Amino acid sequence: MNTTPDAVGPRRSLPEAPFLAAATGRTPSRRPVWFMRQAGRSLPEYRSLREGTSMLASCFDPEMVCEITMQPVRRHGVDAAILFSDIVVPLKAAGVDLEIVAGTGPVVANPVRSVADVQSLPVLQSEQIEPVAKAISLLLAELKDVPLIGFAGAPFTLASYLVEGGPSRNHERTKALMHSDPQTWHALLSSLADMTIAFLTAQADAGVDAVQLFDSWAGALSLAEYREFVFPHSSRVFEAMASAGVPRIHFGVGTGELLGAMGEAGADVVGVDWRIPLDVAARRVGPGKALQGNLDPAVLFAGPDAVRREVTRIVGEADAALTAGATGHIFNLGHGVLPATDPDVVTSVVELVHSL
Repeated sequence: MNTTPDAVGPRRSLPEAPFLAAATGRTPSRRPVWFMRQAGRSLPEYRSLREGTSMLASCFDPEMVCEITMQPVRRHGVDAAILFSDIVVPLKAAGVDLEIVAGTGPVVANPVRSVADVQSLPVLQSEQIEPVAKAISLLLAELKDVPLIGFAGAPFTLASYLVEGGPSRNHERTKALMHSDPQTWHALLSSLADMTIAFLTAQADAGVDAVQLFDSWAGALSLAEYREFVFPHSSRVFEAMASAGVPRIHFGVGTGELLGAMGEAGADVVGVDWRIPLDVAARRVGPGKALQGNLDPAVLFAGPDAVRREVTRIVGEADAALTAGATGHIFNLGHGVLPATDPDVVTSVVELVHSL
């Protein structure tokens, strides 16, 4: 599969889009806002549409992907859409035997724990993710002037699912492989980096306006572990995507101590969770990067006064981050919208951020 992104293709020209302006160091007409997991279980229209369809089946249904991606854009008036998918979609598409189990998450039938397991991993082919490209094509026609973010799971997070066999609290098998057999570990992450590049390339070629690399579990690592075992592979993904000509976002949970290294990996925008103020994050990331974040998703349950207070605080810290060298700010949560969140509260946050 060709893994060199083509900057020429169906991508729209959206020079006035606030999200893209903030992501590329320009001055947006308003502070842009979108939410991780803005499409999903918090929306009754999503639950109605998904009824009777498994998560992975819905991710390979172009019409359903288009409709689910559009739902929060219509309801909330966010400044960007993010492609409805899951970080294990490229693994499933390539032929890895896994399922997403309700209440648990991705479960892998045959965990990867040896050289032979790594060598037997399939290679992602372009035709296997054609439904994703078709969904993007449908979305470009629907979104008009709203940018579309594509995404993929980072090599480390994909590896953690493969090695553990599913979600893990402590990542003990993952870390054991990493430290006891570095050669096999790096072979595994190299293979997953190839898969991630192929998946993001297909999205870029189909016309997405930005890409986000989710390293959901990187916060389980020390800075030394991240630099030795993860950084080279995430960096290769960002380097491969440079010629796509779209902003590249890097995000992880619990990664306050890793922000400097994550910024060095090559993204244009670094996502920040709620545990660290944005102005502090700006100093750790270093100048020349935009920041994204970082309202605690749980605050959306605290009532309108608390929401207004916290949103206003974050906007103030973001302005301080701009003074400290950040090139832009995209308002977001510090992680995803929680399933029980009142959608009207999400809409009110969008309106509040725009008013500020």
